[in-house]
Amino acid sequence: MERRSDRRKKRQTRVSFILAALLVLIMVAIVYVNGRSLHARLDQNRIRIEQLEQEIEDEKQRAASIEEYREYTRTDQFIEQIAREKLGLLYEGETIFREEDGR
Repeated sequence: MERRSDRRKKRQTRVSFILAALLVLIMVAIVYVNGRSLHARLDQNRIRIEQLEQEIEDEKQRAASIEEYREYTRTDQFIEQIAREKLGLLYEGETIFREEDGR
């Protein structure tokens, strides 16, 4: 009788060991898959960070350009240019010569 109980204990021990090993393998597989997924997301986030940094740099350059134009619009040269081009104003004694259309 003792031999049967010893066999059962050995069999239960083997089954328990196999189940524990299987469980460990499943957990390792899950950790591996999640790790790969996290690495993929990390790569995507790094690319996005680079894109955003480039956008920030572009916007800084655009802001500098706008500030430069703002300063230009406060000059007499700009006022004179707008007066001539948009309003058609001239200095006293100034004459404009225009070409005629060849029609």
